[in-house]
Amino acid sequence: MARKKQFDYFGELEHLAKNAHQAAELLEVIARDYSLEKLETDAEQIHLLEREGDQIVQKIMKELYISFITPIDREDIVEITQRLDDVLDTINSIAYLLSSLVVKELTENAKVFITYAVEATAGVLTATKEFAKFKNSKTLHAMIDEVSEIEGKADKLYSDSLKALFTNEQNPIEVIRWKNVYDQLEELLNASESVVDVIGGLVIKNS
Repeated sequence: MARKKQFDYFGELEHLAKNAHQAAELLEVIARDYSLEKLETDAEQIHLLEREGDQIVQKIMKELYISFITPIDREDIVEITQRLDDVLDTINSIAYLLSSLVVKELTENAKVFITYAVEATAGVLTATKEFAKFKNSKTLHAMIDEVSEIEGKADKLYSDSLKALFTNEQNPIEVIRWKNVYDQLEELLNASESVVDVIGGLVIKNS
């Protein structure tokens, strides 16, 4: 009887991280030539990546139910899966939010946030790849630090953006609109840092 091929948990986690990074890159393309009129069409590929991400999560969870042996503790696989899914879900929600709040033009700060998101999700993808071989990785710890550094820059940008918004904007609708957008962009960077924080903790736990 043929032996069942071992499920590649690390490969599926990497796939999830890759989808998140691709979604961030697509968001950056949207931001570069932003148009509310074509946002729904432009964001469709992000929605497809998010739906594929949900399928990957379901596949991992289903396998955890039936696997006797896993490369690391089950609860740790669940946690990193959920954190990666949070990143992808947040990017997807930003695309929907821009449409539902009828954002007609992006601020320069919003565009910088999205650039940070691309950089952070690239770091998340590299860290997720390196996690499979963490005992011999020469770049994992540097990548964790890099994503945390990007999130730190995003924190300052968030603070500066809110200060400028509440200082200069007289229209309360605009204040509400952009407070929501900046909150969600900040959440995206927080979610990215959360992934590498979990990976860093698991490296210590499994060393």
